[in-house]
Amino acid sequence: METKKLCVIGDPVEHSLSPVIHNAILRETGLPYVYGRVRVRGGETAGFLRRAAAEGYAGFNATMPHKTDLVDLVDELDADAQLYQAVNTVVLRDGKMRGCNTDGRGFLQMLLEAGISPEDKTVTVLGAGGGARAVVLKLAQAGARRIFVCNRTHSKAEALAKEFPMQIAPCGFEEQTLQDCALFSDFLVNTTPMGMSGVMARFERLNFLEALPKGAAVCDIIYSPPETMLLARARALGHPTLNGLGMLIYQAIFALEEFTDSKIDAQKVLPAVKTALDEAMKA
Repeated sequence: METKKLCVIGDPVEHSLSPVIHNAILRETGLPYVYGRVRVRGGETAGFLRRAAAEGYAGFNATMPHKTDLVDLVDELDADAQLYQAVNTVVLRDGKMRGCNTDGRGFLQMLLEAGISPEDKTVTVLGAGGGARAVVLKLAQAGARRIFVCNRTHSKAEALAKEFPMQIAPCGFEEQTLQDCALFSDFLVNTTPMGMSGVMARFERLNFLEALPKGAAVCDIIYSPPETMLLARARALGHPTLNGLGMLIYQAIFALEEFTDSKIDAQKVLPAVKTALDEAMKA
């Protein structure tokens, strides 16, 4: 059986864990695909699309800076890519290019696997940038009652709120505002890069975590380091915590399902994926 090609594109892309995750799943399932990485600079997205079709790629994932550019370049979009106006997965099949977004699904599945259901819940989301859009809108799609989107640039939070105005409330990032939002929240999600490895920005104070109700979970979509200062403080206060590794893994599983047009048993492949990631992170 012919081995088909997949890859992730981006700039930078050298440190992407996507090949580690996808190839671990492919080995475990025996699906006839191989997954690599290709550096594609900003502005070269359309050129790569033409090359991908000519070179026989079955599909590819996209990271920065290509997610928004792909929206207008593919032949069709799935519902989430249309709503988020961002594409992280492109399937090349039957002469057509279909753009999908699996980020929101990956985030939601991570929550559900951890026993956290957004339905009828109040959630505080920190940040309104690129990482926040899929998170906030999927929470709204999943039936969250109220979503406080806290961001320093209020206009970005307002732009998100326009999609689901009855559920999403734009808020500031002042300490008192964060405390007020946390006080009424069932769980809290950080989508900002603050605390990420290699990023200098840090939270000035984490006092707002003390306002969270007892037992409220705290999630950080960052996965490197495995425990950010935010999560460490939340854990010290007795809150359940969750990093972004599950989101990364599940969005990859959903992407591979799109590429291969098959159903993947997540529970079957998860041990192999986690082992491969542990080895990659130690290297």
